[in-house]
Amino acid sequence: MRITLRLIVSLVVAVAAVASFFAYQQVRQEKQRQGEELERRSRLLAESLQETIEPLVLKGPSKNLQRLVEKFGNRERLAGVAVYSASQSPLAVTASLAPHLAVAPRLITEAISKNIDGSEFDAIAGRGMHIYVLPLRVSNQIAGAMAIFHDTTYIQGQLSRIWRYSFLRILIQMVLITFITLLVIRWNVTRPIAQMASWMKQLRAGETEEAFALPKGDLFAPIAKEVSTFARHLSAAKTAAEQEARLRQTAESLWTPERLKEHIKTKLRGKPLFVVSNREPYMHLRRGRQMEVIVPAGGLITALEPVMRACGGTWIAHGAGDADWDVVDDKNRVRVPPDDPLYTLKRVALTKEEENGYYYGFSNEGLWPLCHIAHTRPTFRAEDWDYYQKANQKFAQAILEELVDVEEPCVLIQDYHFALLARFIKESRPDARIAIFWHIPWPNPEAFGICPWQKELVYGMLGADLIGFHIQFHCNNFLDTVDRTIESRIDWERFAIAKDDHLTFVKPFPISVAFPHAFQDVSSQPSVKPDRAALLKDLGVKAKYLGVGVERMDYTKGMLERFRAIERFLEKYPRYQGEFTFVQLGAPSRTHIKRYHDFVAEVGSEAERINWKFKGRDWKPIVFLEKHHSHNEIMPFYSLADICMVTSLHDGMNLVAKEFVASRDDNSGVLILSRFTGASTELRDALIINPYDIEQMADSILYALEMEPEEKAARMLRMRETIKEHNIYRWAGNLVAELTQIRLDKQAALKV
Repeated sequence: MRITLRLIVSLVVAVAAVASFFAYQQVRQEKQRQGEELERRSRLLAESLQETIEPLVLKGPSKNLQRLVEKFGNRERLAGVAVYSASQSPLAVTASLAPHLAVAPRLITEAISKNIDGSEFDAIAGRGMHIYVLPLRVSNQIAGAMAIFHDTTYIQGQLSRIWRYSFLRILIQMVLITFITLLVIRWNVTRPIAQMASWMKQLRAGETEEAFALPKGDLFAPIAKEVSTFARHLSAAKTAAEQEARLRQTAESLWTPERLKEHIKTKLRGKPLFVVSNREPYMHLRRGRQMEVIVPAGGLITALEPVMRACGGTWIAHGAGDADWDVVDDKNRVRVPPDDPLYTLKRVALTKEEENGYYYGFSNEGLWPLCHIAHTRPTFRAEDWDYYQKANQKFAQAILEELVDVEEPCVLIQDYHFALLARFIKESRPDARIAIFWHIPWPNPEAFGICPWQKELVYGMLGADLIGFHIQFHCNNFLDTVDRTIESRIDWERFAIAKDDHLTFVKPFPISVAFPHAFQDVSSQPSVKPDRAALLKDLGVKAKYLGVGVERMDYTKGMLERFRAIERFLEKYPRYQGEFTFVQLGAPSRTHIKRYHDFVAEVGSEAERINWKFKGRDWKPIVFLEKHHSHNEIMPFYSLADICMVTSLHDGMNLVAKEFVASRDDNSGVLILSRFTGASTELRDALIINPYDIEQMADSILYALEMEPEEKAARMLRMRETIKEHNIYRWAGNLVAELTQIRLDKQAALKV
């Protein structure tokens, strides 16, 4: 009862206060409005009489002057007029006001002394008056003043009515609020609570048959239903969910984070998953006194981060942020993502010399151009090789620290930075199941033979139990390389290699992206599609058609060839000049390497040359944005672009192509895709092109822009179905499944 009384009193006080405040504001505004209206009318009347009265003022009191003021006396709301001389003596006053105006009002004195007009509210003869005074001049000299009097009794009447109506309204609201509140509390709170209490006593006693006694529409009915079923179904629901996930693993159904989590839990029997990469998924940077967390650019992060979010475990990576070591514990670990920790990130520290030699030197000036046939000569230096070995050993030590007390751990090594790592781990932990996934192409044996340390690299990789590539062609090249490089036994039917009583399987695992798209955060995305005109306006251009390219600044991505194809397209089809703009989002990468530094300058120069050639007042063909863009910044370009161009000269997979397709839930847009990407083997409904054929690319742009909407939708729908079925969760599930099925005993190797 006390709660009900407090609730009613609170509501009544709140309503009364709000209503009184607005009533006061209404009264004040009405009074102000009426005052302004009276002043306006008084000024008009005074100014209309001014020319007539001013010549009569110097003559003193006169019948003409008195007759004139009497003419305007006792009219509706106009109480009268009074004229005073410069000495403030009355010259003519309306008869009804004369007894009360023998002495000039204060405003008359101010008007004559200061030569200004003015107005005020005052009381005269017991009545409220509005007085307006206007100075009278003769030959630019003050000769007197004229006062206009309006009766304001009617204003007070109006204000009183407003207050009365407001009081009645508040009173009625209070009564209604009290009555309705009592009814609501009685029927929707008090009675259901009493029933709920009685029912919970029965529930506590084990009597659950009357759990659904409350009306379906009652406020507490959903709560009663959930509570009554929660305890009874919790265990059953958990068991059913686990069973369903196990059954779905054998069926052709969509792979989801939940399914992957249960799949890995089953395959690893509850043991953690360990992932190793050079680049870390989250980097801590200092921004003045603040600390910022960013997600580094790169397809590997885009692919693996959703996997780790789903299944947890530990990600071991190089700590490259200048604030990375401020947030780790004594074992160099930190839980990520920062806003919702789901897995552990262990950071490995490298010296500047180690980073320059292992990463920038051997990995990216040697192995990267060696594996990508992009006509850039690889550079191999003995000191870089030394640092590469030291870095792999340092990572091996960090991983082995994490594997302590874990039986048959599962380790997934990522990419060409760690060709030696599997062998180092296997020597200390032969029970570890190790897979290395090579995210870039593997060249033919003749090309790989350029590397002075090819035997050491291949031998190190064969320490893994499973080696994965994007496509079968790269698997074939690897087996050919092994066959020509080191002594081993190769089972060409099973794609297995036996070396030193150890068996290594080589299989294709086409990597993909999350579907639905990993960075489409529904809560943060706008409910309406971004506006293309607004997006282009922010870039300072106007265009009817929009193309987009998203890459790291790398010479293997074919950006120069792409720009030249756009130039040729505008030359061949000039009607698209001023209509088509291509936005290139380029994330700076490896700028410490001269080849990359020169390449960035070359791309920028080429964009400027083409823009100068076709320059327009508010249009240019290429907008080159050289900076790191977050996924949320990239999404509007993906969703609005008419075409996305992926023109890699050589690529393992290229996830930009799949990201673009995954983001187009409108089934629109056209993907122009290089035949030299792994993605071209899956996304057959893209316009497949040769990036070295400028004429073909130019014609492909035209075909994409003029393609019928039905064909666009059909192509995009088929590509989206492909990515939906073969998403990153399925990739991870298949990789882990293959790894856990491999026998680790020597007898398996002897059978090859």
